[in-house]
Amino acid sequence: MSASSAAFLTTRWTRVCLAKADSEDGRRALAELCDAYYEPVVTFLRCTLRDADAAREMSHAFFAEMLQGGTIHTAEQERGRFRSYLLGAVNHFLSHQRVRANRLKRGGDVEQTHLDDNAACEVADSDHLSPSAAYDRQWALTVLDRALDSLREELRAEGCLALFDHAKPWLTGEASHGDQGVAAERCGMTPAAFKMAVHRLKRRFRQCVKAEIAGTLDDPTMVAEEMASLFAALGGAAM
Repeated sequence: MSASSAAFLTTRWTRVCLAKADSEDGRRALAELCDAYYEPVVTFLRCTLRDADAAREMSHAFFAEMLQGGTIHTAEQERGRFRSYLLGAVNHFLSHQRVRANRLKRGGDVEQTHLDDNAACEVADSDHLSPSAAYDRQWALTVLDRALDSLREELRAEGCLALFDHAKPWLTGEASHGDQGVAAERCGMTPAAFKMAVHRLKRRFRQCVKAEIAGTLDDPTMVAEEMASLFAALGGAAM
């Protein structure tokens, strides 16, 4: 599924509600939701089906059904986390596909997809994660990516894109203990000023992550709990 400017929008429950509407805005909102959660769903199905091609095919079918306006109508804000709702919807869709595959498996020309029940329970990826844990991990990575994109847009609007580009390795943890001297020089800053700028960007990045998470919850008091879930899904790494 192709990326678009929608990737910079926070996926909020208001978007979920709008996505239920039979209108151009509703269809656009629904497409944004599908784009935002595509990779976590693919990761879950890849671990469940143990087949990357089948996972992509099944993901396309699931989101195609959502884009037709069917599945999304069961999403209610009072149910809490949108990611939990979506995982349940994927499991329901997969179960339905299993039933359909069993009905058709005696058909001579029907191509079979591996949907046996045992596969769904096996640990299936290189990190030895269960399908649900792999889904949570990819959800966490997606949240961070979207928050990072949001921060990048903020800095671009402020005319500070170069600072973002040079500070990014320290935001993502790729250079947390690296030498900031060269990056500071390229930004025309002293090492001390660059260090302070990185500290401030880390704080803004965390705020972007919290905003991204808050948009998928019905209760603002759940943000801290969901942040803890994000860190747990990433193996305990903090920002």
